[in-house]
Amino acid sequence: WMHPPIHVQRQFTDAFLVTITKPNGDEVEVGPLSSFQGDGTAWFEYIADEVGTWKLKFDFLGMWYPAGRYYFSKIVTNSSGTNLGSAYYKPSSTPQVELTVQEEQVLSWPPSPLPSDYWTRPVNPVNREWWPILGSYPPTGVVGGGQYWPENTNIYASNYNFIPYVQGPNSAHIVWKRQIMISGLTGGPAGQTSETRPVNPVRGYPTIIYAGRVYDTYTKPGSGPSYQTYWRCVDIRTGELYWERPLEAGESEPNIVEYMAQNEEVPGASARAARTVYLVAISGGRILKYDPWTGVLEVNVTGLPSDVSGATVYAGSNVLSIQRIGGSYRLINWTIQNNAGSPLAGGEGRTTVDNFAQRIMSNISWPFNSLGVVDYEADVAVVTTGISSTGTGVNIGQRIMAASLTTGNLLWNITTDTSTGLETFFSAGIALADHGKFAARMQNGQWYCWDLLTGKQLWKSELSGWPWGVFGPYSSVSAYGYLYSYDFVGVSAINWETGKTDWTFRSPTPYQFETPYQGYYSWHGAAKAADGKLYVYNGEHTPSQPVTRGWRLYCLNATTGEHIWDIPMGQLIWNTIWYNLGGIPGSRIFQGAIADGYLVATNEYDGYLYSIGKGKSATTVTASPQVSVHGTNVLITGTVLDQSPAQPDTPCVSQESMSTQMEYLHMQYPIDGIHHNATITGVQVSLDTVDPNGNFVHIGDVTTDGYSGTFGFTWEPEVPGQYEVMATFM
Repeated sequence: WMHPPIHVQRQFTDAFLVTITKPNGDEVEVGPLSSFQGDGTAWFEYIADEVGTWKLKFDFLGMWYPAGRYYFSKIVTNSSGTNLGSAYYKPSSTPQVELTVQEEQVLSWPPSPLPSDYWTRPVNPVNREWWPILGSYPPTGVVGGGQYWPENTNIYASNYNFIPYVQGPNSAHIVWKRQIMISGLTGGPAGQTSETRPVNPVRGYPTIIYAGRVYDTYTKPGSGPSYQTYWRCVDIRTGELYWERPLEAGESEPNIVEYMAQNEEVPGASARAARTVYLVAISGGRILKYDPWTGVLEVNVTGLPSDVSGATVYAGSNVLSIQRIGGSYRLINWTIQNNAGSPLAGGEGRTTVDNFAQRIMSNISWPFNSLGVVDYEADVAVVTTGISSTGTGVNIGQRIMAASLTTGNLLWNITTDTSTGLETFFSAGIALADHGKFAARMQNGQWYCWDLLTGKQLWKSELSGWPWGVFGPYSSVSAYGYLYSYDFVGVSAINWETGKTDWTFRSPTPYQFETPYQGYYSWHGAAKAADGKLYVYNGEHTPSQPVTRGWRLYCLNATTGEHIWDIPMGQLIWNTIWYNLGGIPGSRIFQGAIADGYLVATNEYDGYLYSIGKGKSATTVTASPQVSVHGTNVLITGTVLDQSPAQPDTPCVSQESMSTQMEYLHMQYPIDGIHHNATITGVQVSLDTVDPNGNFVHIGDVTTDGYSGTFGFTWEPEVPGQYEVMATFM
């Protein structure tokens, strides 16, 4: 940096030059560079590509400032800034500095491996390598890429049901549960029908997980016909309630996690700025920002004017909306960040901006009345409309149009075949724009794919099966290079490049005639992809009564289709009464959230919200008799018990037995299972001693009894004396 300092409103411009002399004698000049405004500093990165002694020299080339009123490095004529006299900073140089470059890395703080055991928040900053697993839910606005971003996955994770930067549960272990509605078999005069709707229109499942805390809304029982909505925050690992409060008039439940950059201490130093996290709702023409620690509404400012509609968060805090002006439209690119009010952006320097125009970053003419579906890497949006027939009264074809997000120009406009009636969308809501392509599922059960830039049809997917492969879902997922499709046959991973189905997973029924689908369960529930896994529900559109037995939530390997775990949880609701009250059917929305290695989701079979993931355990060990004669056996016994709030002091069981154990403890299934038909097995325990001479001796491995959590091991000590005996749950 330079000394003496410059005034905060001034900047060294094209005044710095660094000369690097390589070990082989070659010289490299970097510059001329400019400083950050106000602090006279500059920096750059350079890769040393030779071993040996390097030399570095910094030259200041001199700087002349005429007198005037300076504001953010420029002379202005208004009243902003500061009046300064003329000044000349003479050139100066540093001595050469030597730097040694070697092949062996000089280690700083040793890196922290990602946790494989139970871990909690807050995460100590010394574990900085953990950042790739500490994401939040939902991932709206996330911009990915880099070392830890999954291969073949769009770096803009805005609307494809992919949750990056999180861990997902590797077994069906339930940590805690909470009843959110009356559900289950009704009985009595209702016979075999089941209750499949909540008593109020509020979801009851989480919309946000941040910093190990789950946020959701519910109607407090007894709060009257007005359905007073309460917002609450609980611990994702224990279910402990941190706080709850009613949402007041004009407030809305947030569904965005914003990482707002704090104002930099020195202009231009934003790379060093910290982040302030808000939970955000864009609702009722307002931007509402809540403190995640207290739930207090901290920012309430103007959001969308009446002629602007829609709010798609696509990158960080950047939002796209549509403005209607007469009979034409504009695409508005704006931000929910407060820094639009800073002097750098032409604002007034306030911390909040109650002026939508000051938040706008750009706007262009737009050919459509909506945004459609977007591939943000290709900068192309696709909007579709149905081609209707007066004779049929329904769509018989589809018009598909694409426009550039940067220019607003219409790129192409095509029509599907109207002669068959099959080339209409099964559901326009599941169409996807990703990987430079647009794909939609048609009424014939096949996915059709077009090139985003040209409109050329690229492929049609295979039909998963006849006849049950024709009826599809109202939800879709794109991640890891696959388009995930599910129907009444199974779950399929369709390769974005080829249109081929790389794998299909089917769910057989334990009893052949439980479903009409040739011995298999149907799939119609929504899904999420996270941590290399796909979490997806069985289901049907409009389930009949009595409800199908044995629908489950499945966790599959997202790239191979391998089964990882499942548990009998259903999202059954497609009920006109509940839908009209504002509820969202489970076949449309994945009623759960994933973060921190936990899945928090509803089960409409029993009306509970379950948190699935790792829990605490307790291991004990005793030796009997405590005093024995040398040459005789000692019996080592102990227990390994689950300490999760959902089932404290119950046996820890193997991963293979976890679903059966959870079904038995929480869902009234028999102990030996129906779906799995498995005997419960225990967990491995390592038994070790420190002998009288101080030697560490491994004496054996044992497996606990799956039904009691106990273990026993007969052991003969080798030498006389006092031993320490240890049992470790592996």
